[in-house]
Amino acid sequence: MTTGGPSFTDQTIRMVVHPSIAGSPLRITLSNRYSPEPLNVDAVEIAVQDEGARTKPETSRRVTFDGASSVRVAAGGEMASDPVSLPVVAEHNLLVSLYLPGPTGTSTWHSDAFDTTYLAAGDHTGDDAGTAFTTTTTSWYYLAGIDVMSTTAKGTVVAFGDSITDGYHSTTGTNSRWPDFLAARLADAPGPQRLSVVNAGIGGNRLLTDVPNAWQGVSALKRFRHDALGQPGVKDVILFEGINDIGNNAGPNGVPLTAEDLINGYLLLIDAAHAAHVRVLGATLMPDKGNGYYTPAAEAIRQRVNTWIRTSGAFDAVIDFDRALRDPAAPGSLHPDYDSGDHLHPNDAGMKAMADAVQLRTLRP
Repeated sequence: MTTGGPSFTDQTIRMVVHPSIAGSPLRITLSNRYSPEPLNVDAVEIAVQDEGARTKPETSRRVTFDGASSVRVAAGGEMASDPVSLPVVAEHNLLVSLYLPGPTGTSTWHSDAFDTTYLAAGDHTGDDAGTAFTTTTTSWYYLAGIDVMSTTAKGTVVAFGDSITDGYHSTTGTNSRWPDFLAARLADAPGPQRLSVVNAGIGGNRLLTDVPNAWQGVSALKRFRHDALGQPGVKDVILFEGINDIGNNAGPNGVPLTAEDLINGYLLLIDAAHAAHVRVLGATLMPDKGNGYYTPAAEAIRQRVNTWIRTSGAFDAVIDFDRALRDPAAPGSLHPDYDSGDHLHPNDAGMKAMADAVQLRTLRP
């Protein structure tokens, strides 16, 4: 999540959540990490989604925090809820509703959620019908995660990256991001599902430097411990960052970028993960010829970095997204079948091809 979201006063926010594993109970985490003021939430409800903002009857549950229905989250803080007894089915959507008396001030948010969020005036957290939710956005606010207590899942895979991992240009509301397809593959594998998937992608994110636009987040170096290593039960991190550094020629301390800069950044994250007994799978950077990011010099850095990812042995395993999605006739470009049209971000078919490129046996149960 990042800073820069809108302020809310006397509004209910109803957000769609797509759990990757089944189980019960569950808990949610509210984040005020990037907000300058304390956050007051007067009511929180969670329910199974029926359609749109409508919940399935008799599935709504009041969410409490230390036994209370309201919660105050300090500026810069986070708060996990009490366990909620609600059976969760993998790949079935839930709706989380927050009533914010406000004014909240600048909100902590996930700007590009690629799902529909519903807004209503007043407190409608417990409404089943959803008719009061007359406004929609495609962002998430204050909701940092949902943890499902599973009897079969033995750990978490974190997909850590930028807008491609975030799902940019995937079809909104269809859960067509590549981590979604990976979660579906894990759910469909023989036997009980042993791993959940967390999407820690942020549009525009860079490995080494912060993005000037605050809503695109601090660098991967700064957020890795919290956003990746801080996830409950994390066993593996798929690290897929660097194309925004290359495309913006954004080296450390304002100097032009080199391949060695990115390699040194990867090594820092690998060391941090290994110190926490977490494996890191390195993903090669996909081609972008035809996009404004592409120059011969940038392509040389991408090729050098990809060669290192494949051959250095620094990662615990390698996922070759570049090989899976490039055009064999023009290896500097995305395959036309996978190109969303901007020559950088995959379409839904490309997102699925990325998930299919992950060898499930390389993920630690």
